[in-house]
Amino acid sequence: VGKRKMNMLQLLRTKDNSFTLFNPDLNETYHSRHGALQESQYVFIKQGLHYCAKEKQNSPLNILEVGFGTGLNALLTYLEFEKQPLPIKYYSLEPFPIPGELINQLGYTELLQLNEKQEKIFYGLHSGKVNDSSFNFNLIQYGLMDFNSDANFDLVYFDAFAPEKQPDLWTKAAFDKCYSLLNSQGVLVTYCAKGEVKRTLKASGFKVETLPGPPGKREMIRAIKEPH
Repeated sequence: VGKRKMNMLQLLRTKDNSFTLFNPDLNETYHSRHGALQESQYVFIKQGLHYCAKEKQNSPLNILEVGFGTGLNALLTYLEFEKQPLPIKYYSLEPFPIPGELINQLGYTELLQLNEKQEKIFYGLHSGKVNDSSFNFNLIQYGLMDFNSDANFDLVYFDAFAPEKQPDLWTKAAFDKCYSLLNSQGVLVTYCAKGEVKRTLKASGFKVETLPGPPGKREMIRAIKEPH
């Protein structure tokens, strides 16, 4: 996806009435057409964030997101944080942020009935920085392979475009990188459950769990870093 082509992005209403973006150049949407909101809430919040918070017994969480996109995963994470304020450091990788005029059109403010503060947070996420008491967010315009961190992560939201659209992000090298960035027993969640992806994750050292998928998808993956 080149920066020039970001202007071609189109709004698309999904089956749960939430909007996603469609990239005609890749012939790919940013979320499931069956429901953008449902997919984010189920894959990343329920099977990722809730699982990790329970495992860590509400101690601070470091989250890495591969693919910020519309900012929906980050926004939902913040809304969860408000309910149960455990300190979160959140780094999101997005080499190609979406144009500002599209952010307003996504309709997440109305859909999620955001109050004034939450709406401000949502726009703060897109501008690249939020530091709201114990919720520390940084948007980083790097790809995964160019990203380095002194801190390790407890959770990776792996939300890249599908393997056939963005194959360089589903390689063993990419999953080795995720493995190296995770703490022991750290978790990676992704909507994709292709056999090849499972095999590649296992080759990188992950224990792979196949879970039921969100509406419209049979399965998803949760992978756990077990020490070699």
